[in-house]
Amino acid sequence: QVQLVESGGGLVQAGGSLRLSCAASGGIFRINAMRWYRQAPGNQRDLVASITIGGSTRYADSVKGRFTISRDNAKNTVYLQMNNLKPEDTAVYYCNVAYLTTPSSYPTEQWGQGTQVTVSS
Repeated sequence: QVQLVESGGGLVQAGGSLRLSCAASGGIFRINAMRWYRQAPGNQRDLVASITIGGSTRYADSVKGRFTISRDNAKNTVYLQMNNLKPEDTAVYYCNVAYLTTPSSYPTEQWGQGTQVTVSS
């Protein structure tokens, strides 16, 4: 059973920084895409950033230049470095991975439990 464990959320003042981590474990052959989403109260869950197994990245326009997604394939871990945080970044952040359990299996998606990020003005 694959598990994702997120860490790194918290309360920070506007202009501050946080680094989120999401570690996957349990029967993984390979992780393809790794993504971070966020969901503010009353809003839908939106994609923040994604990274392929080869390291190609994409970002939502609202976070470009402030957030950086990275991954450590040896540790099956994805990171989100968040700089110059703004109150509108306040949300629960979720990691999402697409993994294979064998070389021939279809990718399966798994969500992390979510971590709260609160940015005060």
